Amino acid sequence: MTDAGAILPRSETPKSRYPGRRRGDAGDAGFADRFRKPIVAATLMFGDVVAAIAAISLSRALIGMTGAQPPSPNHLLIALLILTFFCVRLYTGCGPSPYERFRLRTIGIVGFVAIELLIGAPNGQLGLLLVTGFSDALHLVIFGHYVEAMMRTLLIHLDLWGASVVLVGCGDNSRKLAQLLAHQPSLGLRPIGFIETSRDRDLRDAALPLPLIGAIADLGRIGPHVEFAIFDSADELSALTSTPQAWMSSCRLLLVEDVHDLQSLWLRTRMLGGAIAIEIRRDLCLRHNQVLKRAIDIVFAIPIALLVCPITAVLAVAIKLVDPGPAFYVQERVGRNSTKLRVLKLRTMYADAEQRLEEHLCRDPQARAEWQRFFKLAYDPRVLPIIGNFMRHTSLDELPQLWNVIRGDMSLVGPRPFPAYHMNGFDYEFRVIRVSVPPGITGMWQVSSRSNGDLQVQKAQDLFYIRNWSMWLDVYILLQTVIVVLNGRGAK
Repeated sequence: MTDAGAILPRSETPKSRYPGRRRGDAGDAGFADRFRKPIVAATLMFGDVVAAIAAISLSRALIGMTGAQPPSPNHLLIALLILTFFCVRLYTGCGPSPYERFRLRTIGIVGFVAIELLIGAPNGQLGLLLVTGFSDALHLVIFGHYVEAMMRTLLIHLDLWGASVVLVGCGDNSRKLAQLLAHQPSLGLRPIGFIETSRDRDLRDAALPLPLIGAIADLGRIGPHVEFAIFDSADELSALTSTPQAWMSSCRLLLVEDVHDLQSLWLRTRMLGGAIAIEIRRDLCLRHNQVLKRAIDIVFAIPIALLVCPITAVLAVAIKLVDPGPAFYVQERVGRNSTKLRVLKLRTMYADAEQRLEEHLCRDPQARAEWQRFFKLAYDPRVLPIIGNFMRHTSLDELPQLWNVIRGDMSLVGPRPFPAYHMNGFDYEFRVIRVSVPPGITGMWQVSSRSNGDLQVQKAQDLFYIRNWSMWLDVYILLQTVIVVLNGRGAK
């Protein structure tokens, strides 16, 4: 057994195993481990204070431009906002996932604005207070989301984001989980080593991605040095009760069960006698949630469509200057319940695009292989020079689809509607699930992989969205879409 019982300091985590992680010296590691939580909390609080001041100031300035006299911003209330975020556990530095953090942040902001309205009600006009409260909430959500993302990225870069975690067991599931946590630091759990169990005796000589730092009996002794212990077996977790020193460890315990096909962000647990029941929610199947999703589409799509009309008109003129022909075109794709969906887009390709594509694929076998895997090309001879690449890079060619959303053919967020040839690349079971929900202009695939994801990645991320839909996830994806469009990552 390799150095059993030794706790690997942060500075000794193998750099090659954790792309994107930094490695400091031993002195820095001890300081970071000891003060990680207050540093993370202080950084997140600072970001929230800056975001709150900017959001509230901008909100009041915009209301003032209408001629109304909004109440003066009371910056002392920002302390109440920070306290609210603290109460909903946004400052722990060990998660939860970005989607859940967004939900908690929004709930905290709603509570804050409600208190703000109660305080101002005796001295102000109710109508103006409601407008001010709505404006404050909207700007706080937007500013807070983006500032937190920047603070989280900074903390990940400094190797401060994420609680230290040991994985109990050295089997395949634990190894896969270690890789997952290492490559997704935003989840807030940083694996530092494995704990050997009785099942792992035959694995002692196997290569592990992290050091073996002790046995199950050592958990009580090493507990003060780690924040979480993750079990992949309920039997091992139950057996822990027979080792009082390990059971009384100060580290928190997590039981992980691989339920890839039943994944859910919003699980509910219940005790049924001596058993634990887990409720798997399917919110997008409920009628009232479908009505809510449609309401969100209308509320967002109509004002956005009005705002982008001038941009759409300018792009249409630019297209006609580059290549004569219609600026808009309609493409037939597979819609909800496998119906034919006529998707409206700005034209980014030459009028004879299909002929150009076929000639290119016949000349270049590598391009044909790329097309068969992604149904997209890094170099696409069909795309109009300059204006075509610009629109595809920024996704501005999708703007006319706001009309599809207003009509009810599509949603703002959902699985991207694909042509029939693309859909036929998926298995039948997945196609049935995919067409059971409204297609969207943007979705989980777009904000995660965009065009860099092949069919398997598209399938996994679309399934994740369908199984985990919520109002919070839709708004989160809409906000993340802005970041993806601005940096152009994965655009083709």
